[in-house]
Amino acid sequence: MAKSQWSFETATNLSAALAAKKVSAVELAKDAIARIERHDAKINAICVRDFERGLQAAREADATLARGEKKPLLGIPLTVKESFNIAGLPTTWGIPQQKNFVAGEDALSITRVKDAGGVILAKTNVPLGLGDWQSYNEIYGITNNPFDLGRTPGGSSGGSSAALAAGYGPLSLGSDIGGSLRVPAFHCGVYAHKPTYALAPSRGHTPPPLPPLPLDRDLAVIGPMARGAADLSLLLDVMAGPDPLDAGKAYRLELPAPRHTALKDFRVVIIDSDPVMPTDAVIRGTIEELAGKLGKAGVKIERHSSLLPDFADSTRLYMRMLMSFLAASFPPDVYAGAQAAAQMLPPGDTSLGSERLRGIALSHRDWVLADGARARLRAQWRELFKQYDAVICPIMPTPAYKHDHSPEQESRRIHVDGKPHVYPDQLSWPGIATLPGLPSTAIPTGFSPDGLPVGVQIVGPWLEDRTTIKLGELIEREFGGFKPPPMFDD
Repeated sequence: MAKSQWSFETATNLSAALAAKKVSAVELAKDAIARIERHDAKINAICVRDFERGLQAAREADATLARGEKKPLLGIPLTVKESFNIAGLPTTWGIPQQKNFVAGEDALSITRVKDAGGVILAKTNVPLGLGDWQSYNEIYGITNNPFDLGRTPGGSSGGSSAALAAGYGPLSLGSDIGGSLRVPAFHCGVYAHKPTYALAPSRGHTPPPLPPLPLDRDLAVIGPMARGAADLSLLLDVMAGPDPLDAGKAYRLELPAPRHTALKDFRVVIIDSDPVMPTDAVIRGTIEELAGKLGKAGVKIERHSSLLPDFADSTRLYMRMLMSFLAASFPPDVYAGAQAAAQMLPPGDTSLGSERLRGIALSHRDWVLADGARARLRAQWRELFKQYDAVICPIMPTPAYKHDHSPEQESRRIHVDGKPHVYPDQLSWPGIATLPGLPSTAIPTGFSPDGLPVGVQIVGPWLEDRTTIKLGELIEREFGGFKPPPMFDD
């Protein structure tokens, strides 16, 4: 079965085609399934198939359409990151000891997707414990980038980004604490949105075998991935809203309309690199090209602002707070070893690796002080966004790199313009939005000279998710967006 006219369409366009009876939900589901069966032996984006239930959901969607009913995702085929609970399917987070764990109920976000008419076909691959920008584990194997099978598709939502790029449905659900939505979108040339913190409740996006209870997971969010910017809003609106079981947060964070609807009205700060985590010539070049296009379109652009928070200070703070949260799940012996190593650090050592080590050993008192520093950081961002509408900056310092599965991430190196840099230091760029909990939309901007996708993130004000997504839409409309990987454009 060759590529159909629908294989790389957006969900928005597919919804219109379904409403106009140009295609059926069953046809769309079969098209996506056929692409998985034809291509996924090479990519390995899909780790759990649920085709029979997906086809049944598609048949039910067609019946609903025939009755004239409308739902936001009615009949749209999609995939879901493995880390979301779906009743009757495994949820392992790539952890070998949990390979037989089967979820008993759907995550809240999955329930909402199903209630909106979405047709879930499969789950997508992840790294061990969702803790890498490469998506591989002992249970499901290695996911490859559809643009170059020898390179990472990103992580931890790497299976989802690869699935989108390969035409396995127009939408996917992912999550993000260290760029896990934005990084894979960047590496596979698709779109993703890290929502404002706590906008979309994460109940059921839970490491096994923990029960799916409402839980504050500091810094972490769940969010939408797509092949077009407008589709991000479509899925976000389905996922967002209070968790009825969370009595302490039984409210809805209302999202205001986008600040502007025309490019010429936007005021943007553009950053292309920083000494904390330099970007290579390809990334700087694509940002420079985008800046030129935006300037010609009338966008008011600044390259520097005294209102921008200090990137070095905020990055060090992010490293500490991130690792303090993640270390809660470390085995006792690993945690004890990190505590001992942190005590040996010289006070003047402010390298990012040392800050991560300090974060693992952070006392509650020190965490409270760090949280106060985060509150001051949020206040700085509020002041910035009184004068500007968005900050456009890198997501990662280089295009997708070759698979490197050496066990110690702190010992891995990436090369930026030929110079080695510590692999986990790449957290710096995703952290710019994660630490203060701001919305950030990842968009593709083109390709490197060797055909690898590149892109940027659009960071916006607290709760103004519609502003960053709208700017992404306008850039896509004016300058283009997703392009299928040549190897799988059939």
